[in-house]
Amino acid sequence: MPGGFGTLDELTEAITLMQTHKLVGFPIVLVGKDYWEGLINWLKSIVLASNNISTEDIAIFKVVDTAQEVVDHINEFYRSYALNRTFKLRIIVPL
Repeated sequence: MPGGFGTLDELTEAITLMQTHKLVGFPIVLVGKDYWEGLINWLKSIVLASNNISTEDIAIFKVVDTAQEVVDHINEFYRSYALNRTFKLRIIVPL
């Protein structure tokens, strides 16, 4: 979800730990394409173009707009990596 420095700190820490294979991968989903667009563009146009990260690093996370996209991405992650999850994902709409 959109956030400030703490969110950016945790995001980059999680990505770094996966990038360096110090943490088992898990789905990282950034919600709000408009909010995250500037950061993603900078990562691609400056950091990736400078060869400081790889295209695989950019693929560690996904940017979406809706709750359904979040659920779909998480479900696809677990199908792709043949991991069993111990929970069921669903969207609950308040009455």
